[in-house]
Amino acid sequence: MRVIFNEEMKAVADDLDHMAQNVRKAIRGAGKALLETNVEAAQAVIDGDTELDALQESVVDQCVKLLAKQNPVATDLRVVVSTMRLAITFERMGDLAKHVAEASRRAYPASPLPDEAKDAFTKMQEFLDETSDNVVAMLADRDAKTAERIILDDDKLDALHKQTFDLALNEDVEMTRQQIIDLVLLGRFFERLGDHAVSAARQVVFIVSGFDPSKTPGPDKEGMTE
Repeated sequence: MRVIFNEEMKAVADDLDHMAQNVRKAIRGAGKALLETNVEAAQAVIDGDTELDALQESVVDQCVKLLAKQNPVATDLRVVVSTMRLAITFERMGDLAKHVAEASRRAYPASPLPDEAKDAFTKMQEFLDETSDNVVAMLADRDAKTAERIILDDDKLDALHKQTFDLALNEDVEMTRQQIIDLVLLGRFFERLGDHAVSAARQVVFIVSGFDPSKTPGPDKEGMTE
């Protein structure tokens, strides 16, 4: 029974790794669509979301079957439950990337952003590109140190997100109502991508150590190593 569990869990882990790689691809494609006004990149992200949805459903279904047939306990139970949560998180990240791509496609051939917002969004995209690389590496190696770094670095994205709000409220910047709406929504999509990466990192820490950073009293990042 143990051999069967390990084999089935390996298949689930492979699907989860595939999801993480697809999320990274979607984030990069969404950024290219937004910052380069590239409608082909936007469409590729939108079309690719179907595969992410299917993978999420497959991972959750496999985990439910493992719970029903194998009755895992202790560490095995922790891995199965966290794997389901990770799949749901990755699917949501794919949806957010899709929302960015859809906004870019809708505004094409123009950009949904005013020129004044390009610098902040370029920096946010660079941050998310690096974070998505870290998520893939973290998941492949079950690396708690990389997970902790993702959690600790999230403040940087929050600071950039605040810049988008400041710009939206700046009466000296000429923007249409649609641009203001897109600026606020796109900033929120980028910020939520970072939040979901943090959620994924917490699940990996939980898998590895049994410690749940989200349950720590006080600020979310308390208890993390520097």
